[in-house]
Amino acid sequence: MSKQLTRRGLLATGISASLLGSVAFAAAAGGRKLVVIVARGGMDGLSVSPPVGDPNYAVLRGAIAIPASAALKLDETFGLHPKLANLHRLARVGQARIAPAAAIPARIRSHFDAQDLLENGASRVYGASSGWLNRALNTGPAPLKALSVGAQTPLILRGPVQAQSWSPGRGLDEQAERLASMLQDLYAGDALLGPAFASGLQTEAMADALNGATPIDARNAGALAVSTARFLTAPQGPSIAVLSLGGFDTHARQGAVDGQLAGRLQVLDETIAGLESGLGATWKDTVVIVVTEFGRTARVNGTLGLDHGTASTLVLAGGALKRGGIIGDWPGLAERSLFENRDLAPTLDVRSVFKGVLVEHLGLDAARVNAAVFPDSAGARAVTGLV
Repeated sequence: MSKQLTRRGLLATGISASLLGSVAFAAAAGGRKLVVIVARGGMDGLSVSPPVGDPNYAVLRGAIAIPASAALKLDETFGLHPKLANLHRLARVGQARIAPAAAIPARIRSHFDAQDLLENGASRVYGASSGWLNRALNTGPAPLKALSVGAQTPLILRGPVQAQSWSPGRGLDEQAERLASMLQDLYAGDALLGPAFASGLQTEAMADALNGATPIDARNAGALAVSTARFLTAPQGPSIAVLSLGGFDTHARQGAVDGQLAGRLQVLDETIAGLESGLGATWKDTVVIVVTEFGRTARVNGTLGLDHGTASTLVLAGGALKRGGIIGDWPGLAERSLFENRDLAPTLDVRSVFKGVLVEHLGLDAARVNAAVFPDSAGARAVTGLV
């Protein structure tokens, strides 16, 4: 078997990252980039962007409230968690905004069901078998290409259009290389598995070329983000990348300025900073969306944590953003304003933000986005003026 479809074989033949990009990805439309970060577990929006100017916030949160003196100020009502220093820096120059009360279209507190709805883009759980971002790939004037970063392709990118997938790790040793060669021979005549396996080898080889054959530790958020950015900026690289960050299910001992959640927010901040650094000049043409399946309860529980809630903070970052204030309305935290007397009430459907980004940033047709990408979503009007 020829070496040229194995990782080492590709590198040994001197194939450049440019050519690998041409093999693996079709041309991206317009050079604009979109990165979606899914914060899994139910990220607490009231800690991501603490509404320290709301008089009910400190009362509801008690010992886990972020003190106004520690919050990184956005305006008279909102700040950012102190671990989000890079995001705050971007906000100060108009390259980050928050939607502080965003939610999926149905009121669900199950992780599995809520993540399904977040990623399928329908109006009900299991309302679509494909992901909304996969459906978006063939909606524009030219097909878009996407990259999934992680061990599994998330639902948001699953569907009829094959997305590239890269799972960072220690790389393949000699024995694994031989196994890859055997599998490639085995799948050579398979119309489905053959191209998929070859594509995976090409993506892995491209990762090696872009990273100088240095293995990337998936636990190093900044390095992982920089490597993701290198894929996006490779000649004819993908337009879209999706990453998942876990660990946001903080039922007990959540912490405040420091602690369990603070550690996860620091990882998120390092990820955004790594993307900015790795993208370089392309950052000005990039939008990053950070979204979660649901928020947490407004009141702290008896174990100094928070239970599954409803609305949370959606974060936008990137050099392509227009400067602006908060996105959507703020319902407040007065008892009469809480959803079911326990949660931050949603005022914005997350699909409204997704639509606005797809149409205004990636140039997709609004009618097709409404009909094909987000069916049955007439009530979720696109947010305009984001880019």
